[in-house]
Amino acid sequence: MKKLVALLLCLVLALPVFALADDTVEITLWTYPIGSWGNAETVDGIIASFNEAHPEIKVTVQYLDYTSGDDQVTTAIEAGTTPDIIMEGPERLVANWGAAGKMLDISDLWDEDVKADIIAASPAVEAACKNADGIYYEYPLCMTTHCMVINYNDFEAAGALQYIDEETHTWTTEGFLNALDALNAAGYVPTAVVYCGGQGGDQGTRALVTNLYSGQFTNADHSAYTMDSEENVKALTLLQQLVNDGKLDADPGIVAGDEIALFCNSTISMGFCWNASAAVSNKASLADDVKVFPMAFPSDDGVPELQGGIWGFGLFNNGDEAKVAAAKTFVKYVCDDAEQAAKSVYASGFFPTRASLGDVYAGTDKEENGEYAIFMPFLGDYYQVTPNWAAQRTEWWNLLQRIFAGGDVAAETAVYCTNANK
Repeated sequence: MKKLVALLLCLVLALPVFALADDTVEITLWTYPIGSWGNAETVDGIIASFNEAHPEIKVTVQYLDYTSGDDQVTTAIEAGTTPDIIMEGPERLVANWGAAGKMLDISDLWDEDVKADIIAASPAVEAACKNADGIYYEYPLCMTTHCMVINYNDFEAAGALQYIDEETHTWTTEGFLNALDALNAAGYVPTAVVYCGGQGGDQGTRALVTNLYSGQFTNADHSAYTMDSEENVKALTLLQQLVNDGKLDADPGIVAGDEIALFCNSTISMGFCWNASAAVSNKASLADDVKVFPMAFPSDDGVPELQGGIWGFGLFNNGDEAKVAAAKTFVKYVCDDAEQAAKSVYASGFFPTRASLGDVYAGTDKEENGEYAIFMPFLGDYYQVTPNWAAQRTEWWNLLQRIFAGGDVAAETAVYCTNANK
């Protein structure tokens, strides 16, 4: 009898354990390397904090890179094995997988308070996270504006600081040209390199071109690429002439990462691919004579429109209501809980898409990141949601290669637009 009672007692005590196991929901998160969101230690810490509040949800993470990540997602879509959550930008979540009907409508997450907070930070972010029918496929966490960078020491030695506005970190196209002349005259050659060996860092070369004469990369409704406009042809013609005159270099063999290395080791005096995250990740590699001074791209009117990046979360439509609910719970925790949201943004190295979060870097070891917030008011049109985006990126660096090889600018931009707008 005692053995029977003991057995029954053991079974009763075990019941809550089995019940808890039955209530656990397992979800998967795939993330591209967005700052430290590509670092397992950082993400594990975020999940651990989440599990303190929600022990009933288990999150498994897979880390993607930008070399093979898209292929992995495509394979998963075809096999029906997509993750519950994926972290990336609107060009993938909205314009690619969302447009293909693979993403879940998450408009219910966008209540009026959330929408107002995000719009207060940047209307461009809110607009980029939904399709033309107003369906939201992305819940944003962080954003940035990409900029360029100059070596303050070289500019000072060459007498070129007079051509920039040190307070606003802006300059005009005329000032840019005068600075190139001053640098060349002082022997700071090469001054800069227009890299075009691939798509890496192409946001920099696009912004350089479109800002010089206030051109637009696409039309207003993001249905077509407009690099063949008068303003853009004029800008590309100018760059071609500067290269021909030896005032700039163009290199079809390098991408942005190579250009950044040239800037950091003091080979060139300015770079066209920079942002807050790059400032942190390249700090240890700076030569002693390099003083980083971030700049907006030069524009004819002195008011730049900077290329931006937006990153957040989307949910694949896997048809499991329990997993969907758990995934939304995780996303809301990471983005909406004020204390955690600040940490989540901090991990990215970028800036919050919520105005209410303020400066997440103040008083931290990344305090200098906050300095790059000066560029956020210059965030321009988020045109990466234009159709055929991935193919366009290849067409872009091919266009630059043809132009710097001596091709006719007007003719080559016409070819680019024909191919990109297919």
